[in-house]
Amino acid sequence: MQIYVTNIFVEDQEIALDFYTNKLGFVLKHDVPLGTHRWLTVTGKDNPDGTELLLEPNHHEAASAYQKALVKDGIPAASFKVDDLQAEYDRLIGLGVTFTSAPVEAGQVKMVILNDGCGNLVQLIEMLP
Repeated sequence: MQIYVTNIFVEDQEIALDFYTNKLGFVLKHDVPLGTHRWLTVTGKDNPDGTELLLEPNHHEAASAYQKALVKDGIPAASFKVDDLQAEYDRLIGLGVTFTSAPVEAGQVKMVILNDGCGNLVQLIEMLP
């Protein structure tokens, strides 16, 4: 068994697609119209057949409440691994991405949390040797 699709709730699918592709560097996998919304997924550019991230509209009352509660408590909705956290942090700062703090070490990882502009906090981690 393996993870095929996982989701993150977003306030606006178009803004999310721009952020997750043009800033974070994911690539578009599926963009299927579904009435007023879309089945909109992205994948890692180095693994286009890997796990897909569904940019799912948060229009259900429970989804919106869940998303707001996570942000209020400072909890990331997703976590992505990078090879060089400092380089990625610097690159994203240059693109205008906002972070809750500078990168910090925590045990076996270096991590940082960013705001995706779509209603979520997202954690980036680098595995330490």
